[in-house]
Formats: sequence, C-alpha cells, structure tokens
Amino acid sequence: MAAPAACTRFSDNYDLKEELGKGAFSVVRRCVQKSSGLEFAAKIINTKKLSARDFQKLEREARICRKLQHPNIVRLHDSIQEENFHYLVFDLVTGGELFEDIVAREFYSEADASHCIQQILESVHHCHHNGVVHRDLKPENLLLASKAKGAAVKLADFGLAIEVQGEQQAWFGFAGTPGYLSPEVLKKEPYGKPVDIWACGVILYILLVGYPPFWDEDQHRLYAQIKAGAYDYPSPEWDTVTTEAKNLINQMLTVNPTKRITASEALKHPWICQRERVASVVHRQETVDCLKKFNARRKLKGAILTTMLATRNFSSRNTITKKGDGSQVKESTDSSTTIEDDDVKAGSGSGSGSSHSSSSNSQNSQTGGSPSSTIHLNACGSTPRRHDSNTARRQEIIKMTEQLIESINTGDFEAYTKICDPHLTAFEPEALGNLVEGMDFHKFYFDNVLAKNCKAVNTTILNPHVHLLGEDAACIAYVRLTQYMDKQGVAHTHQSEESRVWHKRDNKWQNVHFHRSAVTGSPQFSFNQK
Repeated sequence: MAAPAACTRFSDNYDLKEELGKGAFSVVRRCVQKSSGLEFAAKIINTKKLSARDFQKLEREARICRKLQHPNIVRLHDSIQEENFHYLVFDLVTGGELFEDIVAREFYSEADASHCIQQILESVHHCHHNGVVHRDLKPENLLLASKAKGAAVKLADFGLAIEVQGEQQAWFGFAGTPGYLSPEVLKKEPYGKPVDIWACGVILYILLVGYPPFWDEDQHRLYAQIKAGAYDYPSPEWDTVTTEAKNLINQMLTVNPTKRITASEALKHPWICQRERVASVVHRQETVDCLKKFNARRKLKGAILTTMLATRNFSSRNTITKKGDGSQVKESTDSSTTIEDDDVKAGSGSGSGSSHSSSSNSQNSQTGGSPSSTIHLNACGSTPRRHDSNTARRQEIIKMTEQLIESINTGDFEAYTKICDPHLTAFEPEALGNLVEGMDFHKFYFDNVLAKNCKAVNTTILNPHVHLLGEDAACIAYVRLTQYMDKQGVAHTHQSEESRVWHKRDNKWQNVHFHRSAVTGSPQFSFNQK
C-alpha cells in the first residue's frame, strides 16, 4: 500500500487526464502521479449526491480494497476525501475484459482456460484469506493488466464485497448478478465465502464452451435451475472436454455450500496445478465462436432490458414484485445485471434499509421526394417528470427515435446512417435470432423494399419509456404502430415492440443497438425492417 501523502488535496498529488468511463454519481479518469510520473485510474465520486447509506458503502469499498494487495486484484493505491468529492486511485488496467481478449486470440485451448481460472481462483483465495467475499464475480469484473500477451488477469469492482469473520455464514442481503448467484443466496439462507466459488464454477463452464450452465429468459425459471443445480454437459461441445475439467466444475457447482470445494482446494486440483499433463491443448474454435455471441448478448441485452441503472453501489430504483404471502421479491430483467438488497436478517455485515439495482462500471439525419411520412407520440406515453434536465434528455431521445423512424419511412438511407453508429448491432426477426452488426444488412431493405411499395406512411409511437444510463447513454422501449397504403390503395397496419440503445459521442446521439419483435398485423411487404 502506498504511504499516505502529506497533503490531502487530490490536485496536489495528481494531474487529471482524459475520461475513461462515467456513471450516475462518478467518473473514472486517467491521472498521473506528480511525484513519480506513474499512471493510475482515478474514480471520482460526487459525494454531494450520495445518501448516508451510499456513503457507508463507499467507505466499505475503500476499506476492503486497502487490505487487498495481490497481482490478480486491481489495487487501490490512494483514497482522498475532499469537501464534495471522494477520489479512489486504482491501478490503470488497459487490457480490457478477459472474455473479449479470448475471442481475439488465434489459439485458445482447455489449458488456456485452466490458466485463466487459476488466476481468478488466486484472487478469490487472497480475498477469502483476508476475510473478504466479493459477491459479484462475473466476466465484466475480470480485466487484463495490459494488452501484452500473457498479461495478468485482474479482479475488479469490490462495490458489493463484504467482510466476514473466518468461515462465518450469515444473511448479508440479496446481492450479486442473477446468472452467477448461488443456490443459498436465492434461497435466502446464510452464506459466506462459498458463493464466490459457485460463481467461479459458472465462469469456468463459460470459459470451456462459450455459454453459461444456467440460462432462461424467465427469471423465475433461471432461479429454479440454479437452486436445483440443474446443468449438464451436452454433446458435441462437451465431448472434447476432459473429465478432470468437468470434475472441477462439479465440485464448484455443488448445491450444498458446506460440500463445495474451497479456493485453496481448487488451486490444488490436478486440472489446475498439473495443467501441462492433464488439460487438453487442442484449439477450441467452437468455444471462441460461442463466446463471441455470449459477449455480444451480455453487453447489449443488459442495456436494453435493465430499468434505471446507476453506477455500482449507489442507490437507484428497482423492481419489486409482491408475492402471495406478502413478502417481496426483487427482480432483474437480465442475467448480467447486478442487484443488491441490504435486507440483513442475521444481524451482521452489510447494513439494512436500502435496496437498489446497479450495473458494473468497470475500469473497466433529410427527406426528399419520398412518400409522405408522419410520426405521432401518444400522449399516454409521456415519461414521469423528476426534474427538468432529465425530462429534456428523455424528450431528446424520443425526438431522435422519431427522426430515425422517419428516415426508415421515407427510405432515406443517408439520413439513417447519420443517426446510427456504423457498427450498429441488432436482434430482429429477419436475422433469424442472430446478432447482426454494421449497415449492410439494413441497406438491403432500403435499396429493395422501403419506400418503394407504399404511397403514404403514418407511424405512432405508443407508451415510450426512456431510461437514462448516466449522462451519455439511454435506452428507449416503445410500441411502434405503422399505418400505410399500398400501391393498390389498400390500407395496412403493423405493430412491433422495439428497444433502442442510444450513446452520445461528440455531443451527438447515435443509435448503437436495437431489438425488435416480430411484426403483428397483415403486412404484404416487410416495412418495419429497421
């Protein structure tokens, strides 16, 4: 741990550089230490916006990070409190996410997966040895120190981490990410260090085949799978995985936490410590291909489906469903969205009273002589007014969505490309369940279908809901009702449900992803393509 500086102001010790990331109440910027010239990442939290409970969580995160010093953990070097801001100075990790690096490799084998999980287990073992449970192990929190080949894997984001005494098991609140939650957390039973090992088992499964052991669009069915430990090893992808690898997964994904393997024991497993002799070195191209799709889905679906996100560990609204017995169940709409409910029932640990939903903030358009087009915003779809700036931004997103749809209605591909990111990604029925990237797929419809088969178009956006994701991102979900007259003078009506993710770059909003349901109605040609 770096020695505390004699002076307390951040600007006395560091020069701030460019922004690396942003959340609702914080921003991460590169900084340079004046005395040494070394580069770090400064997480700058606006403490004026924090509740008392949020401030306690910030102090907990800093306290935990101070005592964790390990090559496979993003290290906290400095913590400076000023009147309105708190500065956390971390390692500057520049290699991006581990899972993104894997899909860019020319060669990836079971032995490589063994090396990855070994480093993750080393970081978890260090946490557990120091009485820390991470509670949110997932791909987004596994980073690489640099872009150099063989760079160390670094565990990041201790916003949900808690401190425990020895092998203490207690109810520390409902926290984690749905797809990685352990059975004991879902059952609201006392838990402790074994929850991190369960998450390691899920991660190892993904590392070997590129998809998770537990998955369902329905949250309740997903939780039922996890609580029952209902996973398998389907052919043909698992046929080429060694028995030793499956054995380690089985010991990690043991439903009974008292019988689950520990981090120390896992590091002594033959598939880990005798990798050269036990693990296969055959290239796993199918795993890489599946992992590419997995990466795309986890990054984009969370942005589309999550409601009201905020930087990890800071308060926000979340969805509560009342059960028949009067109790409340917190729901997340996506398996990669972090949730936390500090409903501490066992008198220890992480506090009580507040609950929130959060998402990881890791270190890491004109028309010409085309058919007439009008767009209407249904009055019942106005979003709740909280304060003027948020209302204005929501209206801006609705306006940009209207402009984008108008370019589709008029078949104006040039206007469409000005509003959309060149690497626009999309899930839509015409892609047959595949994620498509870029503009070529959409250009086909502009060239051959749109604005060529109808005389007039009228589009109504029903029930738009805009979710602001920090200052520079937003998601809008709405029902799109399209009326048009075909060349024979016959009227048609279509309806589709759409979600669009917007990102502001250089002070300009661009559509970076959309998800559209199948069209309902009786279309004679595919109009609602984009």
